[in-house]
Amino acid sequence: MPIQRRQFSLALAAAPLLPSLSHAQSQAQDAGFDKLTETFLESLWRLDPDAAVAAGRFEFAPRVTLPSSEQRARARSFLKRWQAQFESQPEAPLNTSQRMDRAMLIAKIQSDLWRLDTLREWAWSPAEHNPAAPLDLLLNTEHAPLPQRLQGLKPRLAQLPAYYRAALGSLSGVTREHTELAIQQAPGVLSVLDDIAKRAAEAGQAAAFKAPLAQARAAVNGYVDHLRRLLPGAKRSFRLGGELYEPKFAHDIQSARTAKQTYELAQQRREEVLASMQAQAAALWPTVIGSEAPPTDRFALIGRVIAKLSEKHVARERFVDEIRAQIPQLEAWVRDHDLLSQDASKPLTVRETPEYERGVAGASIEAPGAYRPQDRTYYNVTPLDDLTPEQAESSLREYNHWILQILNIHEAIPGHYTQLVHANRVPSKVKALFGNGAMVEGWAVYGERMMIESGYGASPEMTLMWGKWHLRSVTNTVLDYSVHVLGMEQPEALDLLVRQAFQTESEAREKWRRVQLTSVQLTSYFSGYSEIFALREQLKSRPGFDLKGFHEQFLSFGSAPVRLIAAEMLKA
Repeated sequence: MPIQRRQFSLALAAAPLLPSLSHAQSQAQDAGFDKLTETFLESLWRLDPDAAVAAGRFEFAPRVTLPSSEQRARARSFLKRWQAQFESQPEAPLNTSQRMDRAMLIAKIQSDLWRLDTLREWAWSPAEHNPAAPLDLLLNTEHAPLPQRLQGLKPRLAQLPAYYRAALGSLSGVTREHTELAIQQAPGVLSVLDDIAKRAAEAGQAAAFKAPLAQARAAVNGYVDHLRRLLPGAKRSFRLGGELYEPKFAHDIQSARTAKQTYELAQQRREEVLASMQAQAAALWPTVIGSEAPPTDRFALIGRVIAKLSEKHVARERFVDEIRAQIPQLEAWVRDHDLLSQDASKPLTVRETPEYERGVAGASIEAPGAYRPQDRTYYNVTPLDDLTPEQAESSLREYNHWILQILNIHEAIPGHYTQLVHANRVPSKVKALFGNGAMVEGWAVYGERMMIESGYGASPEMTLMWGKWHLRSVTNTVLDYSVHVLGMEQPEALDLLVRQAFQTESEAREKWRRVQLTSVQLTSYFSGYSEIFALREQLKSRPGFDLKGFHEQFLSFGSAPVRLIAAEMLKA
């Protein structure tokens, strides 16, 4: 079925570029670009209803984006048409926000085309085909009364067998790691279906949902059975290699640097952090370890002090509750030290990570779609219930008394949650919908430094533990590039993480799993942070620099790439 798009007259493309514009002309140009962007977005939602649901456009609930060759052909044609549209728009007449939007839209389209035709993750990663998130979002977001939400879900359920047939038809040359992940996540998909059955019974619609739910469960189980048969022949390497890694880094990170340059900078920063930690550990040794002579090996010295301090941690059964209790404490610190404005009308909900989302990261922020900023933001935390006592103790030592606070700074306040609240104030839908991951992650890492510099948790122990946590972000970049480009193997990776970055065995093994299942994303932390920090230091040299003013201005641009924000802030 061909894509139906509203026609839009591209008056801007034919208009001559003038040395200057009158106010009326400028307004007309602005309105023309905004209308073009809105047309693109509405066309995109019709093409990809799953993306529409993720953005908060729940009227697209009944439709599913099938992972089929026909859908990919439609997407390819759509993207090429809109690439030409946006590239033909002159940049000079646009205001600052629109210039950023134009750059971000062109970058998004280029990235989508590259992923579609070059990366082709839809073919080699069965985990790409997971319908649970939109189902869960539609069921549990109170965008309408429950009976109405269920009616929107019913036709989507009916299409799940077709969804999985299309997914199976797309797979070719899969990796073992991504196939195993898809199998692992299948019970989570089934649990969402169980949740739908339960809510349908509550609404008196159990009979109407019995058949589509049975067919959906059969489709999930059939997909898993097929994946198990694929496993013995799953020979593709999970490593991207340099030819794919560099362009993926360019598309995903949108940095002024290349992946190799970022890796080299991370190596340099790693040495700086280790030297500082060595001095801190040496100063703490007498009080933490005692009269025993400290080792001469740097890693052994730092590691011994950190290991002893890490014995102080929350009880296993209170892990999620302790995270929940720390959020108001962080809010109070940011407020009392006047670091950044906050919005009490946008509360953060700490919850256990939904089962279908587990298996990659232990903690994450799940923000509402751009069209529904009033909805809840969730701080997902995976509980330790399923771990053995030894595994749980390892995780608790990793997220010890000090590190757990830094984790909450990163994920919540003034990290991801605070940044996303500010981002939702920006009128531009483009920045909210297609926000730059390196800016988002980089801000969270910068937020950690902001809090430590303000005196939060002031103690030699907190300073050392922040060094360990900061080293984690730096090491993420070293690890990701080393594994995907330089061919680092598991023993070397675990040594880098455990001995040289002082992570526990369980944390290191989880990171090894993550680096097999993802690529480039692990570099976003250090890449974004290093650019934000460099921008701040550059602006600090100017008269009248104000720290809170810097924070407010930086966040006022929304989730745009740091290089675009820096270019604007350095103009003044």
